[in-house]
Amino acid sequence: MSATAPCAGPSPIRRPLAAAALLATLACLVFGLLLAGAGPASAHAALTGSDPADGAVVDTAPQQVTLSFSEAIAVGDDSIRVLDPSGKRADTEAGPEELSEGSTVRYGVSLHSGLPDGTYTVAWQAISADSHPISGAFTFSIGAPSETTVALPSEGAGGGPVGFLYDIARYTAYGGFAVLVGGSAFVLVCWRGGAASLPMQRLVVRGWLALTGATLVMLLLRHPYTGSGKFADAFDLAGLQSVLDTKPGAALVSRLLLLGAAALFTAVLFGTYARREDERERKDLAFGLAVGGGVVATGIAATWSMSEHASTGIQTNIAMPVDILHLLAVAAWLGGLASLLVALYRTPDIGSAAVRRFSAVAFGSVAVLAATGIYQSWRQVGSWTALTGTRYGQLLILKVALIALLLGVAWFSRRWTGRLTDPAAAEEARGDAAGSDAAGEADDVPDDVAPERAAQLARQRAALTATKKKRIRDADPERSGLRRSVLAEAAVAVVLLVVTTMLTSTEPGRTQEEAAGSSAASAPAAGGPVNLSLPFDTGGRNGKGTVRIGIEPGRTGSNDLHVWIDGSDGEPMDVPELKLALTLESKDIGPLPVVPDRLAEGHWSASGVQIPMAGDWTIDVTVRTSDIDQVTIDKNAKIG
Repeated sequence: MSATAPCAGPSPIRRPLAAAALLATLACLVFGLLLAGAGPASAHAALTGSDPADGAVVDTAPQQVTLSFSEAIAVGDDSIRVLDPSGKRADTEAGPEELSEGSTVRYGVSLHSGLPDGTYTVAWQAISADSHPISGAFTFSIGAPSETTVALPSEGAGGGPVGFLYDIARYTAYGGFAVLVGGSAFVLVCWRGGAASLPMQRLVVRGWLALTGATLVMLLLRHPYTGSGKFADAFDLAGLQSVLDTKPGAALVSRLLLLGAAALFTAVLFGTYARREDERERKDLAFGLAVGGGVVATGIAATWSMSEHASTGIQTNIAMPVDILHLLAVAAWLGGLASLLVALYRTPDIGSAAVRRFSAVAFGSVAVLAATGIYQSWRQVGSWTALTGTRYGQLLILKVALIALLLGVAWFSRRWTGRLTDPAAAEEARGDAAGSDAAGEADDVPDDVAPERAAQLARQRAALTATKKKRIRDADPERSGLRRSVLAEAAVAVVLLVVTTMLTSTEPGRTQEEAAGSSAASAPAAGGPVNLSLPFDTGGRNGKGTVRIGIEPGRTGSNDLHVWIDGSDGEPMDVPELKLALTLESKDIGPLPVVPDRLAEGHWSASGVQIPMAGDWTIDVTVRTSDIDQVTIDKNAKIG
């Protein structure tokens, strides 16, 4: 709903809008200053280097393989595996050894002695300090590159069907939290009469059910999500025990315990409090509910802060409370917006006073979001290049744009709020027809009617009265306009909540840049796609044509190689045999044979072609067009 302070009518609207505009301007200015002077921080661990490096060719077998990371990680016995060209374990399987020094996080695994020459694959998987699983793989070669039966993983940790379901549970948890906390706050602060409203009760209870169910699913799936990726492991008791020993597992269990207290709070709010008639007793109970509910809501928000981005990096003692405030502000705004939408569509009793009170709550929530969002952005992004050049920064820009759009739609809602009349006044202006009819029908009930029949008539009269009230309410143009405006706000809010949830599982832009900078020295030399064209003539019939070669990405390490052969007429040409070899004469490397597979007429391909170092490589191509006609041609290409 609106992020403006309450006002008596349309005329004072400009003052709160000016305040909101000033707040947004100051936010942009401070955001820019913070980004300009940001210091180092880290979250969402990333691989920053390895020894041997990715794509390297070493003369003799190393005694161990070491990996360096941008922040602390949690590892298991099989977190780092080294596989030989046939796919067998080349490490001793003793588990990773921590080799960290100072701020450098490094782990290593020992290798068997006497390893033969060839290409080895290093596959690793761990859990970063902010609870997200990370994984990767790379290759190095001993002596010279060779073919390998090991396929590099196509997806990272946390992917597949288990990862998809886990992500759905994460989105559901955030949505349930917003509805539970925001709906309860809406009833206590904005519309206390909503405690007796069945639609409001259903909304808050469904928020509790969604959050509780999603938390249980995340707890069960945590082990396969960070490990094997198999649904069957969700019921592995040993795996569940290992999850409970981790920070994310403890956070999920704590959330379930707090949700038990939240269930008691909800029962009192929509039970005892709703039935209390004495105004003084209602105020005392409302105060107790506000204090108790605030403590429970803060505790639930802390279960995210203690296990995700805010819990790692710099200034964690500041970042965690700020993150809690941010989550509570999001819940108060978006959850309250959902409550207002339900109240406008499903109840006849909410009036302009409640809507204006929520307007004030929304304004305060936006102010808190602006302040906490600025700090979080500085901490997680760190620079203008990370803001525009990383996925985290791009999602953050999208989030800011959605908030601006939401504020724009809220401005229209605020205008409708200024015109809104209370239901009682609307009914009085229309002659209170529904109440008169109901009273007339009550007088028509004979005294000697049986109790069962009297109860049935009472229910019929109540339904008729509710129908007439709804008809009157729906005919109110101000209320109808406000409903449409709030519905548009809710639609934008759903997208905003999705983007916010995506941010929590995305590697922060600052970390991406740090990882790229740290690994620059050990990373393979950068290059670009290589495209060559070689005419040939085997001397026989239909022996003339052109070989076209494409190598991508054209750098050291693993590459994809494509070969196309065109006949003298320019049409695709098949040949009985095609071979390639790569030689780096300056380093006495090669020839490295490449045997591509036929994909289609005139088109061959080979994936995972290892190029150990940058330089001017000679590419030899042997083409055979008949049993006796063949030719070998060559061309130099700078790779890396």
